[in-house]
This record gives sequence, C-alpha cells and structure tokens, in this order.
Amino acid sequence: MEINDTHDPNRRSWVESANLAGTDFPIQNLPLGVFSNAGGTPRGGIAIGDRILDLAAAVETGLFRGDAEDVARAAMEPALNSLMALGNDAASALRAAASAILTEGSADRGKAEPCLVPMAGATMALPTRIGSFTDFLTSLDHTLRMSPNGKSPPAFDRIPIAYHGRATTVCVSGTPLVRPRGQFANPDGATAYGPEPAQDFELELGIFVGPGNRLGEPIAIDEAGAHIFGYCLLNDWSARGIQFFESTPLGPFLGKSMMTSISPWVVTTEALVPFAAPARPREPGKEPPEHLTSTGNQVGGGLDLAMFADWSTEAMRERNAPAETVVRTNFRGTYWTPAQMLCHHASNGCELRSGDLFGSGTVSGPTPESRACLAEINEKGARTIAIGGETRTWLEDGDEVSFRAKAERDGYASIGFGACQGRVLPCFASGGR
Repeated sequence: MEINDTHDPNRRSWVESANLAGTDFPIQNLPLGVFSNAGGTPRGGIAIGDRILDLAAAVETGLFRGDAEDVARAAMEPALNSLMALGNDAASALRAAASAILTEGSADRGKAEPCLVPMAGATMALPTRIGSFTDFLTSLDHTLRMSPNGKSPPAFDRIPIAYHGRATTVCVSGTPLVRPRGQFANPDGATAYGPEPAQDFELELGIFVGPGNRLGEPIAIDEAGAHIFGYCLLNDWSARGIQFFESTPLGPFLGKSMMTSISPWVVTTEALVPFAAPARPREPGKEPPEHLTSTGNQVGGGLDLAMFADWSTEAMRERNAPAETVVRTNFRGTYWTPAQMLCHHASNGCELRSGDLFGSGTVSGPTPESRACLAEINEKGARTIAIGGETRTWLEDGDEVSFRAKAERDGYASIGFGACQGRVLPCFASGGR
C-alpha cells in the first residue's frame, strides 16, 4: 500500500476534536471498531476525534456510494470479520470515502453530523469474533533477560517462536483482571496453591488477520502484508508464579490463559504506511531463512511505533495523582516483522482466518526504560519498584495498567491507538468471592 491523499498532514476535519494536537484519532487515522450505546445492538464504527461515525446510520443515510457502500455494509456488522475478509483494497475504499465525508468543507457534512456518536458515551466491544489467538516471542532483549541461562533459544534466529493462546479469554480494554489462582513454587521451593503472588503485564502489539488462506496452503513473505488487516494494543497479562512453575517443557498455559486485553480500535495497515521502518538488521550468520526474507520486508516490514505503559495504584487514584509511565519502548526494535510472523504461522499449511489475532510478544528494547514487563523491570522479583510514593515488586489488587502508542514521523500527522487498560481485582475464593 502507498501513501495517498488520506495521509495528507494538511487535511483537516469538520469534527473539530479531530484537529486538536495530541489526539489519537485525527482524520489521517480513521480506525475501525465495534460499539453500542444506550443498550443498542453492537455495530461497526469509525473513530474521528472524540466521536464515532456510526456506519449503519451512515449507510442508511446514503453517505456511502458504489463500492464503498458494499464495504461499509460489511463494516457495520456486530464484528469486523466480514470486512477483514474483503482485504486491504476494500478497507482502502472505505477509508477514502470516510475521509472525504469527514474532511473540512465536505458537502456531506449536513447528512453526516447526525451519524456521529459521542465516544465518551459508547460501550466498546471486541472488534472481531476471535477464532484463534497466537502469541509470539519477537524481542531479543526480552528473550535474553527472561532466559534462565541468558541465551536465546536455539531456534530464535531461524523462526518467530510462538504458542497458541486462549481466544475465549481475549477481552476488550476496561475489562478487569480477576487475580488467578494456581500452583507455584514458594521461596523455600515448596509447591503452593492459591492467589497468584507475582502478577505481571506484557506490553505487546496486536495484529489482526485479514483474508485467510486454505488449509495446507502457505503464504509467501511478499504476500503476507496483504493478509494483515490492522493493529491494536495488547496486554498479555502474565501470572509469573504459575508460569514459571508450569512452563517446562511445553511453555505457558494457566499463567497466560486467564485473560488477554486488547484496545478496541483497529488501526488499519494503510493508516500506518507512513510509519513503515526497516526490519531489524541481523548479525552475520543470523540472517532469517530465505522463505522469511524479501527485499520489501527488509526495507519496510517494520513499524516505527512508540509504545508506553502507565501504572497507577488505588492510593494514587484516591488522591487524584496521575499514573506514572513505567515503560517507554518502540516496536521497530523487534527481531521479526509482522509479515514474517504471519508467513511463518502459515508456512506449514496452518489455516488462518479473518479476524484471528496475533500478539507480537513483549516489545522490550535494550534500555532500562524499554523493559516492557515487570519481570524485566524487577529482575524476576529481585528488586522493588517505586510507584506513586509506594513500592511494588508485582501488581497488587487495585493496581491499574494502561497502554498507549503513537506513530510519529516528520511530515505526517501523528496517530494513536486509544487505550488498552485493565485493573487487577482480588481473586475469587473457592465457591465465590
């Protein structure tokens, strides 16, 4: 996909909140999501400033015409799977039409204004029916810090390592995390069962599959980008005590499956075209295999995306203290690109379906501030962390974590993702709270 008029940094919207400095949703973004209000039916919408363009209302009003109307009808459903199946060219047609409708001076303003819904009063839902969730391991810095021996796994340089997660426990931002119960090793080595003592977060990028593939049919690296519809923020909540106890030899299970949070807005592949970045350079002898390599992927397969994690405690919120930013990192440092993740996933003929979700893995970088989970920040529990005048080693009940991200580049309007937020609640006792 190429830069076009929808990326013009001088383009302004008649929705004034979309023109404010720092907004996540200027007219150059136009992400898609699923919302409802006043107990209504969930339906597709487009974020613009602090408003949502209700696509069902817009279609009924006749705002979309020709091919764009057909795409808008797919996008107005209670999930975006049908839209994602149409591919990025269809999404581009919808984006161009919506941009024209919402641009300052548009003749459609009078018809479009009644189709806008205040974002503050809307209830957001998961953007797709997620049939499958796969979580990758693509940060070398995270891998080395978390490794028992300080080395990466033997296959790390050759494949984007991943495991299948639990799709049914992927939840939209704002859903609280109930602290899980499980088995873990106490400091004396004895096994215990009870509330997770080392609750953690992981700052990741979520990747949505667009058109899928047939069972048995791989996807070439040069075609992989056409199968990526868009992106969100993802918190792969991690119960470290449970995870560390159970992971040998098959990897995480109950330590991850209790919940994964995602932000509700899907930022399309086309919206992020101006922020493409080169793939991470490799040391000699550690180049990816031929089927995961192409010139296009090496030149522009990465993303220049600044990512942040903010943390607040219950006591901080009671005194109206702002959350503290504890992670500042960038996705461009990941060892594998999204296209390489998707290409590898399908390389054995695995069937991918529209609306399936990938997690990038913890997006950690080389600096202390870019450690993107508490297990790295606290050195696997070896040191405490100062937060809001208190100290923590791990997340405590009442703590809240919120992720945000910003794509910025000189000469282009910056765009964001909205929040991926969750608060930790006490675990359920056996038979009830």
